[in-house]
Amino acid sequence: MEALTNTIEAILFASGKAVALSDMADKLGASNGEIRKALEELKKHYGESGGIQLLEFNKKVQLGSNPVYKSQVESVLNPIREKELTRTILECAAIIAYKQPITRTEIELLRGGVNSDYAVNALLELKLIEPCGRKDAVGRPVLFATTDEFLKRFRLSSLEDLPDYEELMKAIRPDEDKDSYLYAREEYGEIGDGETAKPAAADTTDSDDDDARKKPSENKKNKSNSQEETVEGGYEIPDFLRGLDETDIVKIS
Repeated sequence: MEALTNTIEAILFASGKAVALSDMADKLGASNGEIRKALEELKKHYGESGGIQLLEFNKKVQLGSNPVYKSQVESVLNPIREKELTRTILECAAIIAYKQPITRTEIELLRGGVNSDYAVNALLELKLIEPCGRKDAVGRPVLFATTDEFLKRFRLSSLEDLPDYEELMKAIRPDEDKDSYLYAREEYGEIGDGETAKPAAADTTDSDDDDARKKPSENKKNKSNSQEETVEGGYEIPDFLRGLDETDIVKIS
């Protein structure tokens, strides 16, 4: 009996999720009564104050942490879990949850053409999404859908419990982030010969347009007086490159 108890303990630990009693009885060649007796031994072994408890539900059994130590466990593990779920990953998870089944390309289109390989791979690794088939299209791309782990992770009983899509996306991508260095997406108009068009969304004045059309040599002469420094070709120098000598900047044509 001790060997059976230890075997069941090892199975539950390695599984990390609920295991059906019937499966253990069938694969281990034991009767339901023997499985029950082994589980009772495990309960006695862990006791009421132990860090691990045996959870039994729906004819399944699973190892879980003792709720007595909930606050200590959360203080250590929650920061780690928060690091796992970055904003980008959350955004992709939300898109998949609402639009599933969906392909990787469709996810990227909904995110404005942003590459989503890292986020999708991270969600797969965290088992929050899974491949659920292939789309009947050119190349037969893989379709993705959320898993039970997704529902469990976000404390949802079903996908019907998801909040409004637009509200959720606003929470994940607040308005104040849209103009930040990492999230801004400038749209440029048509470019004429020897000119670089300004972003369509930018506010400009007549004087600014004149400055933008100056020759590179003139810009260089007025470098100390100009508020917008440029390099050859008329491109703006990012703030973090201002002050560097022109020879320190590699120009790619």
